[in-house]
Formats: sequence, C-alpha cells, structure tokens
Amino acid sequence: MGRILAIDFGKVKTGIAVTDELQLIASGLETVATKDLITFLKNYTATEQVELFVVGEPKQMNNEPSESEALIIPFLEKLTKAFPKIPIERVDERFTSKMAFQTMIDSGLSKKKRKNKALLDEISATLILQSYLYSK
Repeated sequence: MGRILAIDFGKVKTGIAVTDELQLIASGLETVATKDLITFLKNYTATEQVELFVVGEPKQMNNEPSESEALIIPFLEKLTKAFPKIPIERVDERFTSKMAFQTMIDSGLSKKKRKNKALLDEISATLILQSYLYSK
C-alpha cells in the first residue's frame, strides 16, 4: 500500500504532509518553496510509493471557491502532467490555517516559533490529510 501525500498549496510556500504506509497516521513532512514543488515531489516519489495526492481546496463561507483557487488550478494541471498515474482528490481546507495556529498555541510553542509560516503550512497540510483520512 502506498502513502497518501497532502498538499497545502501556497503562492510562495507549500506545506506537505504524508501518511505512513498503512495510511493510518498523517504527519507533517516539509514546507517547500512552491517554485520547487514539482521537483520535490518527483524526488520524493522516486524513493517512496505515493498512491494518492490530496490537495486542499480553499473555499469561502458561501461554498464558492476562494481567490487562491485560481493559483491552484494551473498547479493541478502541472501535477497531473508530471504524475499521470497518481490520482488527485480535493479536500475542503476552510479553517485549516486557524486550526493549525491554534495547534501551535496548544502545543506550547513560543510566540517566536508561532511566527514560523513554514511550520504553519506543514501543520495545515497535516490537518488536510487528517480530514481526508477521517472521511474515508
């Protein structure tokens, strides 16, 4: 069984989370520069079996796509081209950034560490992946 890899796509940085091989536990993997994302994914999939990409779907409160969806659509096209055999599923990512920030507070991180946007993106990707796993 392959891993499931979640992507919290951002204009500058993208958070990545992954499951274990049994697809039971979601863990933050890394935050990468978005411009390097496809290269990172190619390197990762060269050593790890990934059977599904889960990509966050930003929505507004009225269920309409958020403005950042316009940036994600071209990325999804690149992802499909680069990995034609790995399916992509979308997961509503509303509130993941707020939940990730609250997780940082609850875990006792200092104010300085909570300003680390890369960590926030990685936690957000983990929450997206957990949401997907719960829905299965």
